[in-house]
Amino acid sequence: MKKHHDYVKQTLLNCIAEMNDIRSLFAVNPICDFKRNRKLSFETLITFLLYMGGNSIRKELTEYFDFNANTVTPSAFVQQRKKLLPIALEYLLHEFTHSFKYSKTYKGYRLFAIDGSSISIPINPDDQESYFQQSGCKGYNLMHLNAMYDLCNQIYTDAIIQPRRKMDEYNAFTKMVDRSPISNKSIVIADRGYESYNLFAHAEQKGWNYLIRVKDINSNGMLSSFELPPTHEFDVIINKILTRKQAKNEKANPKLYKFLPNNSRFDYLELHHDKYYPISLRVLRIKINDELYETIITNLDNGQFLPSDIKELYSLRWGIETSFRKLKYTIGLVNFHSKKTNCIIQEIFSRLIMYNFCEIITAHIIVATKSKKYVYKVNFSFAVLICRRLILPICKARPPDVEALLGKNALPVRNGRSSPRNIRHKSSVSFLYRVA
Repeated sequence: MKKHHDYVKQTLLNCIAEMNDIRSLFAVNPICDFKRNRKLSFETLITFLLYMGGNSIRKELTEYFDFNANTVTPSAFVQQRKKLLPIALEYLLHEFTHSFKYSKTYKGYRLFAIDGSSISIPINPDDQESYFQQSGCKGYNLMHLNAMYDLCNQIYTDAIIQPRRKMDEYNAFTKMVDRSPISNKSIVIADRGYESYNLFAHAEQKGWNYLIRVKDINSNGMLSSFELPPTHEFDVIINKILTRKQAKNEKANPKLYKFLPNNSRFDYLELHHDKYYPISLRVLRIKINDELYETIITNLDNGQFLPSDIKELYSLRWGIETSFRKLKYTIGLVNFHSKKTNCIIQEIFSRLIMYNFCEIITAHIIVATKSKKYVYKVNFSFAVLICRRLILPICKARPPDVEALLGKNALPVRNGRSSPRNIRHKSSVSFLYRVA
């Protein structure tokens, strides 16, 4: 009987093989790129990009080709990867991720968190779209990863990468929601910074529910225009009609009509036309602890989802934050092998694919908990080590016993543990300082 990890691996390799049949679509020069027979073919190049970790290019190649004296040189690899468009790895992320059925839900709903994270990349002053120069300090470059993350199944379903100076999280949010192939009941969850009538409307038009934290009642955010109860906690419905019209009727009913100026983006009202967009918002203010309250806007039914459910749903959003940490420091998103923007985008998408590859495999690993104090889970760091080896060519002859290895190297789940969030700038790992 074929094991689950073999099925996942074969699915990934099949996706790469299908891409090889149409490889001209992913080549910088479709006429001549990837036409000749080379050691580093199109399929091998893609697989090697997925395998790469935090070492130098030379060591990565040496390990991938099992210390063969005829290993591809770093120069040959660099020349080959320059022929590959970044969209190739983005395409593979979508094809591979949506090849599986995901059964984990919350009350029958799939949960998607959308958030962004800045990624430190090698310093390149010539890239003005990502370069930052501080007075008296060394400059740095940043890219911005906008991601949609399935909280129940712990996989990335979509991503948009932007230079940090051209970051547009609102636009990335609407694009990822609109182009998602998922039509099941879904809830998209986001933190502060995403409060926008346009985002609410895009989720509604998709047929999804949304749950977005907004600025609190004493701020100058969206809530400042609402009439809300004077109590600390509340759960109310606010009905608004969005319009760009400023006639007497609209001005006379400011509680009902919300005027959107022309410079305020809303994709479902045409500029300079007398149109209306009715929207119903459920506004909740929930107590988190003795001193902290959070305000959330959603379109979830108040009969099916009580305030306690909303609080739980929002707390689940933290899963995307912990996934960013795994992506950067376990998968290796702080270790790049180029200063070129296109090559960096290749590596970001390859890390996202490898993250999903590991999570899909480990989701089916059963960890024995008999006669043990704690419930145990798979050690993700160790799982990455095993899953990276799975895609090595030598693994065909000497495949590891994935289930036994991951089941043996498990970690206890200790619920309720927390620690302060350490916010500090962390740069990418220099090319000169890679592990031996």
